[in-house]
Amino acid sequence: MKFSLGLLVLFLGATLVAAEQDYEGYRIYEVIPSTADQAHLLHQLSVQGYDFISETRLLGHPSRVIVSPGQLEHFQQLVEGEKMTHTLVNSNLGASIAEEFAQRQMQRLLAPITGKGRLSTERYYTHEEIINYIDDLAKRFPRRVFVKTVGWSYEQRVLKTITITNGDGKANKKVIFMDGGFHAREWISPAAVLYVIDQLVEQFEENAHLLKDYDWVILPLVNADGYEHTQTGTLARMWRKTRQPYTYAGQTCYGADPNRNFDFHWNEEGASSNPCADTYAGPTAFSEPETITVRDLMHSLADRGIMYLTIHSYGNYLLYPWGWTSDLPEKWEDLDAVARTGAEAIENATGTVYTYGSSTNVLYIAAGASDDYGYYAGFNVSITMELTGAGSIGFNPPVTLIDEFVTETWIGIRAMAEKVIEMY
Repeated sequence: MKFSLGLLVLFLGATLVAAEQDYEGYRIYEVIPSTADQAHLLHQLSVQGYDFISETRLLGHPSRVIVSPGQLEHFQQLVEGEKMTHTLVNSNLGASIAEEFAQRQMQRLLAPITGKGRLSTERYYTHEEIINYIDDLAKRFPRRVFVKTVGWSYEQRVLKTITITNGDGKANKKVIFMDGGFHAREWISPAAVLYVIDQLVEQFEENAHLLKDYDWVILPLVNADGYEHTQTGTLARMWRKTRQPYTYAGQTCYGADPNRNFDFHWNEEGASSNPCADTYAGPTAFSEPETITVRDLMHSLADRGIMYLTIHSYGNYLLYPWGWTSDLPEKWEDLDAVARTGAEAIENATGTVYTYGSSTNVLYIAAGASDDYGYYAGFNVSITMELTGAGSIGFNPPVTLIDEFVTETWIGIRAMAEKVIEMY
C-alpha cells in the first residue's frame, strides 16, 4: 500500500483506547474511501481501537470517526496525504452530548411513565422501565404473553425475555428470536424492539398471521449495564461495551464488546485483544454473562428457531453471515432473499434505502459476532439490522424522530418475518 507506515504508527499511537472521555473539543469526521487501499487503512485503524461510529468497506460510501484534539494533526496528515475525501460533521462532540443530556432531562419531566400501559415513542426508556413494561404486558395478556428471567448482567441487572404467542396453547411452534441493545450507546435499538413488542401484543389483530405458526421470543436489552451507564452523564454517553472490569498494563479498563465475544471464530480478524479497545473480544469467548445468556437462549431454541434477528445502529444495513470471512454460507441465497425483502419493503414505504448482503462483504470483517453464532447454532436465517442514524452523533436520533424510525424498522421486520413464514 502506498500510505506511510510511519504516519500510521504515529496515528495509532495517538489513538485513545481507555475508559470514558470528556469529549470537549472532539470532532466527528466523515471519510469516504475511493480505493481498496484507503478502505483497508480505515479498517486497520478501527481494529487498533480508533472509535469509528460507522464504518463500511464499500467504496464511495462514508464512514464516520471520532477525532480527539490530540489526534487531529495526525488525522489530517493521514487523510490529506492519502487524498481521502473527508468532511467535518461535528466540531465539538462534548457540546453535542451535553445538549442531548439537557434535553433528555426535560423530556423525562414532560413524559413520565407509571410502568403500566403502552409506552409512548416520546423518549428513551431505562432498563427498569423496560422490565416493568414487559412485566405489565404479561399481567394484562396472560394467555398470550409470558415473561421469563433468563440471566443477570455483571452488575446484577435482571435480563428477561418476553415470549409472545397467539394464545392458542399449542406447544413447540417455530420461533423467531430477536434481541436489542447489544451496544450500549445505540439507544434506538431497544426503542425499536419495544415497538415490535407493542405491535405484536397491542396490535394483535393486525399481526395475528405472524403468530399463527410462530412464537416470538424477544430479549429487549442485552447489555443492560452498558446501556444504563450511558445514561449516567455526558462522559459515559459514547460507551459501547459491557461493564466487567479488566486489568491491562496497570490500569483498569471496563467491559468487552459483546458482539465479538461469541465462540465462533472468536478473537479473529475484526476483534481486539486489548481490554481497553472498543472491540475487545474478552479474555475468553463467553466471558460476559450477557453473552452467555444469549448463547443459552439460542441453544434452547435452536430446534425450533427459524430466524434470529439482532437490532443495532447505525448505518441502514441488513447483514447476514458470515462476518468472520468473505466466504458465503452454503444457503446464502435464502438469507439474501429475506434481507432483500426487508430492504425493499422499507424503500417502497418510506424511500429509505437499506444496503443488504453478507457482513464482511458489505460492512467489515467482525469475528465472534452473535449473528454468525446464531446461524452456526442452527437458526435457518440470521440477520443483523443496522438502523438509520441521526442526531449530532448518529447514535442519538432526537426523540422527535423515534416514532418515524421505529415505525420504519417495523415495516422491514414485518416483511422479513412474512418472508420467513412463507419459506419455512
